[in-house]
Amino acid sequence: MLYELRVYQTVPGRMPNLLKRFENHALRLWERHGIKQVGFWLTYIGESNQELHYILAWESLADREKKWNAFMSDPEWVKVRGESEADGPINAKVTSQILTPTAFSALQ
Repeated sequence: MLYELRVYQTVPGRMPNLLKRFENHALRLWERHGIKQVGFWLTYIGESNQELHYILAWESLADREKKWNAFMSDPEWVKVRGESEADGPINAKVTSQILTPTAFSALQ
């Protein structure tokens, strides 16, 4: 398994919009495309409380490419994303890292 750590730094005041977009739309679309989430976290104590962190699980890089590209081009996602940003961008920055577990990791 590979794990993708994604961090969304939101525009100040836009975190509720991002959370609603995931809860009401993205998670259902991920399920449709076979994308598996490990979990979501908000920064409670740290450098910024304007960050959403989440981890996705992938079988391989090819699995990620196939499923992520299908999701990103899904007409429903394109529409939802556009509508959610009609009054301005939600994210100031998005980062992504592909992680591989160590031999002693609880997650393999």
